Amino acid sequence: MENNKHKKILVAVLFGGKSAEHEVSVQSAKNVVAALDTHKYDVTLIGIDKNGTWLPYNISQLPLVKTILLEDQENIESSIIPFLNQGRGGFKDPDGSKKIDVVFPVLHGPMGEDGTIQGLLKLANVPFVGAGVLGSAVGMDKDVTKRLLRDAGLPIANFIVFEKHKRREISFEKVKEGIGLPFFIKPANLGSSVGITKIHSKKKFNAAIDLAFTYDNKIIIEEYIHGKEIECAVLGNESPTASICGEVTPNHEFYSYEAKYLDDNGAVLSIPALIGNLITKKIQKLAIKTFEVLCCNGMARVDFFVTKNNKIYINEINTIPGFTAISMYPKLWEASGIPYAKLVDTLITLAIKRFEKEQKLLTSK
Repeated sequence: MENNKHKKILVAVLFGGKSAEHEVSVQSAKNVVAALDTHKYDVTLIGIDKNGTWLPYNISQLPLVKTILLEDQENIESSIIPFLNQGRGGFKDPDGSKKIDVVFPVLHGPMGEDGTIQGLLKLANVPFVGAGVLGSAVGMDKDVTKRLLRDAGLPIANFIVFEKHKRREISFEKVKEGIGLPFFIKPANLGSSVGITKIHSKKKFNAAIDLAFTYDNKIIIEEYIHGKEIECAVLGNESPTASICGEVTPNHEFYSYEAKYLDDNGAVLSIPALIGNLITKKIQKLAIKTFEVLCCNGMARVDFFVTKNNKIYINEINTIPGFTAISMYPKLWEASGIPYAKLVDTLITLAIKRFEKEQKLLTSK
């Protein structure tokens, strides 16, 4: 990485994507861009529409990005090749004039948070914010996440996994016998509570199974844990730190997509969480341990349940947490003493440091 204190760092904010979390990503991108220090950073935007078309934007277009990305792009040739600095590695600004110094992906869900984009950026030899290929992949797959956490001796709820080709083997009676009622049915690889159904009886069981399978070829059925929903943010590479904890109290039956993003009164966010100092410290340690077990870097938000008896369960990890105006990850760090702009700056610094460390490794004999 070129060290020139007079040279601005060119950041490419990569957003949108083909997943069901596309709209959330657009909002996250707007906030990340707004937080970047214009004295230190130049910014270029690369949007990916729902068809997978890569589209360059300038900052002046940002307010219109959502509308543009949702337009019909069938007549636009889609290729990432113009962005690649072929032969020497790296990404170039979409106009081809400058080499991108670091990429800030805010692509939530599959085809962005699952290691696919991270692998591309590794091949392009460019620093990027957040977890690498492995951490992103295992963090996205709830089945693999839970198996790794279980093998590490960390507390998780009971769960069952089904592949789509075994759809006929899924029985309400067997699930009920195995994990009790109620329970949740989820796509194994998705976020923002998309495709999730809480099941109380057999009535909606088959429809919920079919819904989850529309988003993924593997689904996970999880035991319902009655307790507080607690979230903790993690920041760092080799020596990560944890934020204070926040509490989510849904006004819907659970913290659904609608409660998170469509209903202004969908949930009450309490920072700090009202769980006491001892439980807070336990959750912070578990959040860091989860981050490390799942091979993460840079950032993640770890979600928990805490029962009335103060038993703690790890629910899931988000390796590219939301950066919207109501997202917990930046709010938790702001309450912990790191304001939004400083957080974004720290994440970029961590990405560059990790890249520089990796550049010292031998890749051939």
